Amino acid sequence: MILVGIGANLPSDRFGDPMDTCEAACDALERLDFVHIIARSGWFESAPVPLSDQPWFINGVVQVDTKLPPNELLGALHSIEADFGRVRSERNAPRVLDLDLLAYDDIKITDSSPQIPHPRMHVRAFVLLPLAKINPDWVHPQNGAKLADLIEKLPKDQLCRPLK
Repeated sequence: MILVGIGANLPSDRFGDPMDTCEAACDALERLDFVHIIARSGWFESAPVPLSDQPWFINGVVQVDTKLPPNELLGALHSIEADFGRVRSERNAPRVLDLDLLAYDDIKITDSSPQIPHPRMHVRAFVLLPLAKINPDWVHPQNGAKLADLIEKLPKDQLCRPLK
């Protein structure tokens, strides 16, 4: 199962508010000849992690099918981000769009980029709660933890709620 996280907390000049931007990002993924969205989670509203005074995020997870290897898929995700106006500055900064390669089947890469599965996905409510809408039986490919157990262990200060 190939999983991509989608998020935004800044408005886009081209696409509007963060939810419209996230919807447009899904459309951009679908327009790629080599990527097909199989499942979508619906959108969640989540507080920034770590907690700060920046705007809340709109987040979701999509399952995709592709023949691209992980590094090329990540490159395509970064190209979409750049096309949407994403400027990479400091870590955890507000952003117009964030596309993360969360997991790529059972592949485990920890010593180079991209790291797969995403090294913090198992401790992020804004990833795990949307993922539960796609596949509640998902198991973390690196540590073998069940999704329900990971959700139960989430820090209680991570605020995340479904929107639609």
